[in-house]
Amino acid sequence: MKDKVVLLYPGYEGPPLGPPLSLLSLASPLLEDGFQVRVLDGAVDPVEEALKTEIADSLCIGISFLTGPMIRGAVALSRLARSLRPDVPIVFGGWHSSLLPEETLRSGFADIIVRGQGERSILEIARHLREGKFPTTVAGTSVQGGMEEIHNPERPAENINNFPTPAFSLADFDAYERRTGMRKLPFASSLGCPYACHYCTDQVFYERRFNAYPVSRVVADVTDLVARHRLQSVALLDSNFPVNVKRAVEIARGFIESKVRFDWTFQASTDLLCRMSDDEVCLLAQSGVTHMGFGTESASERVLEWMNKKHQRIDEMFETARKSEKAGIRVTFNLILGYPGETESDRIETFRVMSEIFRKYPNVSFSPNIFTPYPGISIWPQLRTLGVKDPQSLEGWADMGLGSNHLPWLQGEELRKLKRLLKEFLLQNRSPRLASNPVVTRRSLLTGQGLRSDVS
Repeated sequence: MKDKVVLLYPGYEGPPLGPPLSLLSLASPLLEDGFQVRVLDGAVDPVEEALKTEIADSLCIGISFLTGPMIRGAVALSRLARSLRPDVPIVFGGWHSSLLPEETLRSGFADIIVRGQGERSILEIARHLREGKFPTTVAGTSVQGGMEEIHNPERPAENINNFPTPAFSLADFDAYERRTGMRKLPFASSLGCPYACHYCTDQVFYERRFNAYPVSRVVADVTDLVARHRLQSVALLDSNFPVNVKRAVEIARGFIESKVRFDWTFQASTDLLCRMSDDEVCLLAQSGVTHMGFGTESASERVLEWMNKKHQRIDEMFETARKSEKAGIRVTFNLILGYPGETESDRIETFRVMSEIFRKYPNVSFSPNIFTPYPGISIWPQLRTLGVKDPQSLEGWADMGLGSNHLPWLQGEELRKLKRLLKEFLLQNRSPRLASNPVVTRRSLLTGQGLRSDVS
């Protein structure tokens, strides 16, 4: 009886952050139920060659990917699997598959699409296959059933405390150290963000609900993993780590009391950090926080309103920089350029404010990118009226990666003016002592990709 599930993560540009947390999370319930699991990460593994070996006795193949260039890798792996063993079901999951399940299923590259939270769904799929049944009725999945598509009911989001800790035992941290020179752990202590920024896909899945581990579990799991695997750094992948400020401070205090030493980073919004006292931010630094990423996006009040970032205030950007500098923590302010309605004067105002922040607080660096219209975001109807064309196929979305430009209003002379402004801004606001430090944001943490500092 076959009982092996092979989980694949296509390769991507840039150095890997660490083992793919999404696949390790799926692996845990499978392992608890007696399945064998093989996790292959294209960032460090020769996945094509490994798949040729692993597929021989596999029950199914699972491939997780994000919108953008990773799609090409997922398609190539699917084609290879089909050529090797046409009888093995292929399961697609991850953000893109969840956002566009119908289109992804119609591509023909997968037999089953897992939508949203996948731990229960992949387990039920594997159980059906182990019993010799094709899984046509699993909640939270879309399936090609003969000549028709079957879109099963949604699977309600579940408290993450109901799931076992991701299967970090399957991760080869030595391989990541050889590739990057670092032993780094990606870890999610929570899911969800209470805000509803119009450009963000987060609310599509988590519906603005904060779904978190308790302090005790975070401290115990992280410190155990750091000690067990001799890790140097932990990157929290939380959408917005300090949603519960008291919890965030208690986690930092727990790390200090554990006496297990490591660096850690997280993503936040400036209003939440500003709810912390100076002493509490210094406590973060004492616990090992070396870097924080903030979705400041713009310093134009008009643009922030269009983004639905009512929580984002200009004065709190300054205050975030001040508190962080006092604590000795580096911060990155992420900027979105070319948002619908943004004018040159809005950009000039953003660059003016950010330059003023940098002059006062050189612990700040910047990560600018052109607005990327990801599937599922709430402003797609508006984007279509402005001439943005959403791809009509899975493979078409491969070109919609971070840093690409598909905005009709940002072309020609308008784009050239933006490039000139941005080049001048970056030249004036680069700190030599920060130049070698990588920029880490929520989406780059998810993909392992550092953000670009140029616009193409």
